Amino acid sequence: MNNRVTLTRFIIEQQANVPDASGTFTMLLSNIVTACKEIAQKVNRGQLIGVLGSAGSENVQGEVQKKLDIITNDIMVNSLNWTGHLAGMASEENDEFISIPPQYKKGKYLAVFDPLDGSSNIDVNLAVGTIFSILRCREGVEPEEGDFLRKGTEQVCAGFVIYGPSTMMVLTTGNGVNGFTLDQGIGEFILTHPNMRIPEETSEFAINMSNQRFWETPVQRYIDECLQGTEGVRGKDFNMRWVASFVAEAYRILTRGGVFLYPWDNRDPKKPAKLRLLYEANPMAFIIEQAGGLCSTGRERILDIKPSGVHQRVPVILGSKNEVQRIVDYHLQS
Repeated sequence: MNNRVTLTRFIIEQQANVPDASGTFTMLLSNIVTACKEIAQKVNRGQLIGVLGSAGSENVQGEVQKKLDIITNDIMVNSLNWTGHLAGMASEENDEFISIPPQYKKGKYLAVFDPLDGSSNIDVNLAVGTIFSILRCREGVEPEEGDFLRKGTEQVCAGFVIYGPSTMMVLTTGNGVNGFTLDQGIGEFILTHPNMRIPEETSEFAINMSNQRFWETPVQRYIDECLQGTEGVRGKDFNMRWVASFVAEAYRILTRGGVFLYPWDNRDPKKPAKLRLLYEANPMAFIIEQAGGLCSTGRERILDIKPSGVHQRVPVILGSKNEVQRIVDYHLQS
C-alpha cells in the first residue's frame, strides 16, 4: 500500500521523460484534477445540498440545463481561469469560447470540456461524468474561435472522470491510457488501472434503440445482425447496453470491450448527430484509440475531422476494433 502511485506522482514521472518540459502542463492538469474532485463532492451530496433538478434554462444546443450543469461549469471555469496556464476555454454550457479575465496571466494551452456529461441521469442517481481535452495555443496571442477548431490528432491530453460507485479518472497524453481511482480518505487519485486496453472482439453493443427508425441502412444492418444472435449471420448472441452517459459507456468499453453507437439519423435535419466533436467525441476518440480501439463517424476517422464550430456535432461509433471496422465497412458498401 505504501507503494501506491498517485496521479500527481504519475504526472511528474511522465514529465521527467520530456526533456524540455516546463511543468506548466503538469500544473494545469493538477488544476483540472482539483476541479473534478470538487465536482465529485457536489454530485455525491446531491439532494443533501439542493443541487438536483432543472435550472429552468437552456444551453446553446437547446438542451434543458440541470442545476448541476451550471454549477459544474462554474467550478471548471473558476478553477482554471486564474492559473496562468490557459489562453482560453470552451464548454458545452457556454455559447462562445471563454476568454481569460484581463487581470490574469495567459498561458499556452486551451482547455475544452463537457463539465457534466449525462446530466439527465443525475436525478435518478445514475453515473455521470466530466470530459476534457487540452490543446496548445499560439503563444502571445489573444485566441480566436479558430484557435479551438483543431483536429483531434492535435490534442495534448484527453481525459474523463466518471462519478459512479467510485470516482475514476481516465487519462491519456498520447502514451497509452491509465485509470485512477479517487481515494476519498486521502483525497488523491490512485493508479488502479494501468495501461488499459480494449479487447478487439466483443459481443456487446450500446445504442439508443428508440431511434432505430431514423438510422441509415448500414447501422440498421449491423444492429439487425446483432439481434439475430446465434441464428443469424454472426453466429453468436449479443448483449445490449444503454446508460445515456457517454463516460459510462466509454468506461465499460475500456474495461471489458464493446461498441458504442450514436450514429447519424434523420430525426431532426437541424441536428443530424447528438455528440459534440470538440469536447466530447475528440477526447473520447483519443482515449479509445490509445487503448487499441477504433473511432469513426461511419465514414471517416473522428480524429481527422477539422471542426467547423465550437459546438459542431458528429456521429460517433467507437469501441472494440473489429466491430467498429465491420460497421465502417457496411457504410463504405452502402
